[in-house]
Amino acid sequence: MFNDPRLTAIAAAHPYPLVFATVSGAHLYGFESPDSDVDLRGAHVLPLKEVVGLEDGPETVEQAGIRDGLELDLVTHDIKKFCRLLLNKNGYVLEQLTSPLIVQTSPAHQELVALAPKCLTRHHAHHYFGFAATQWKLFDQEGRLKPLLYTFRVLLTGIHLMRSGEVEANLSTLNGLFRLPYLDELIRAKREGSERAQAQVAEPAYFRKEYDRLRGDLEEAYAASALAERPSAAAAMHDLLVRVRLGQA
Repeated sequence: MFNDPRLTAIAAAHPYPLVFATVSGAHLYGFESPDSDVDLRGAHVLPLKEVVGLEDGPETVEQAGIRDGLELDLVTHDIKKFCRLLLNKNGYVLEQLTSPLIVQTSPAHQELVALAPKCLTRHHAHHYFGFAATQWKLFDQEGRLKPLLYTFRVLLTGIHLMRSGEVEANLSTLNGLFRLPYLDELIRAKREGSERAQAQVAEPAYFRKEYDRLRGDLEEAYAASALAERPSAAAAMHDLLVRVRLGQA
């Protein structure tokens, strides 16, 4: 578990019971800077009176600020919304669910993790195409190191997912498989620099070629992927959701 007592206290103070809370963002991707905030993500459970009555509870809870010297960005979804996102080819929630940086867990969290493979489809590739395009545009406009690393992280995660059916978000781990010669140095620069650091690259055109090449690899992996066309976890997820809502899971 991601054992920072400040994060544990923040999770414990959440206004609703948590199914889980994990760390996402740069810490999960393995290139956090000293000034990176902590992205805490998870799923909460609204009580029955805030689900079946006239006044619905919040599907999403968001909190941001500095607590005990920790800059925090917290986002949790009600378990029903979280399950719907999982079934809708959403790579963000898939990575949050399977993050190894666990702050709080539960038996229901473990059931959801076990169901994750049945949520995977080859069409998750579209999430990574879109995310990569957004980050590359940011890098192209601003020249910052962070979106450049995000671009490569997203493309490698997508390619690996299409080929293996495994969710891997840590860029250093991914580069152990892909062995791109420039990534380790870029990661080191980000970890020793800041969130706003500029990318010190001698040949930006080289990275444009790499972006195009890896995007092409993702397109090929998508076309050849043996992953399912649609998720098959809906029935089991419905059963879990009912049990969670009734306090039986």
